[in-house]
Amino acid sequence: MRPFIPDRAYFEPEALRTPIGEEILAKLQDLNVEILTTASHNRIMNLPGENDLQKYRNAKRTLVVGIRKTLKFDTSKPSAEYAIPIATGCIGHCHYCYLQTTLGAKPYVRVYVNIPEILSQAEQYIQERSPQITRFEAACTSDPLSLEHLTGSLRRLIEFMAGQEHGRLRFVTKYDLVDSLLHIRHNNHTRFRFSINAEYVVKNFEPSTAPLKDRIEAARKVAQSGYPLGFIIAPIYIHEGWQQGYTHLIETLAANIPEQHHSQVTFELIQHRFTKPAKRVIEQRYPNTKLDLDESKRKYKWGRYGIGKYVYQNDEQAEIQQLFHELLTTHFPSSSIEYFT
Repeated sequence: MRPFIPDRAYFEPEALRTPIGEEILAKLQDLNVEILTTASHNRIMNLPGENDLQKYRNAKRTLVVGIRKTLKFDTSKPSAEYAIPIATGCIGHCHYCYLQTTLGAKPYVRVYVNIPEILSQAEQYIQERSPQITRFEAACTSDPLSLEHLTGSLRRLIEFMAGQEHGRLRFVTKYDLVDSLLHIRHNNHTRFRFSINAEYVVKNFEPSTAPLKDRIEAARKVAQSGYPLGFIIAPIYIHEGWQQGYTHLIETLAANIPEQHHSQVTFELIQHRFTKPAKRVIEQRYPNTKLDLDESKRKYKWGRYGIGKYVYQNDEQAEIQQLFHELLTTHFPSSSIEYFT
């Protein structure tokens, strides 16, 4: 997939006074990206577009370069102890994504340039929990690999965590531009995970992401570079022929990931779910989506903080679990399933 080049980039003044900010500015200028300044990302109001849908799409093509002012990390269960904030927003257009609602009316992509401060805070969290292992998730609010060619932030995190005895990094991606990370020191302290799905889901619900075959090829490269490897299959989505679609997915994966790496592989399985607010936003932003959001077919499940979601019925969930248990036991017997939710 071609690297993302934004249509425009806003810089907060403080960001321009940092080495990383200067580095990003130089790259964008070389790419002839329109450069603008803003006192704060909250003041970006007049993105081009004749209606909300056009403005949303233009926001996805807008990069904001700034300072992460809040250095208190959010928790990130069950994936990790903390979310490490290096970016917010995503260039992808996945119809089902939870970021549709969490980013609200400002879906532009933000990257943070005060990485030394962020790493210092991470080191403090590691020391507080030592000798326990502290895991950090770098992809809770973005897909950082899609921005790595502009920021270099993942490389900095991976190299930092390589030197932390009790620190570990995790991130997940739908992109394939991994070459810049293949030959750096990682010390097996970073788990590189790919979000994959049946071809039907990728084709219909994941615009502006890398094709499935390219993600799997990138995963093969990552495994051969010695990284611990993981796959998130999400959302597991029931559609016509879904059993065959997911069977083909796992068979293809097994054929491309060398068997000697299978014991390092983890799987995270997440069924499709949605909330009422998410449904409203998805239908507004993707009015022609094929995504089935019929509440009458689903089971209502209370979530954390009193926010409920619609998940599959119990018998459907059991069918999903049984299928993946059989597939992964057959094709990845030495790997582990971290959770199904």
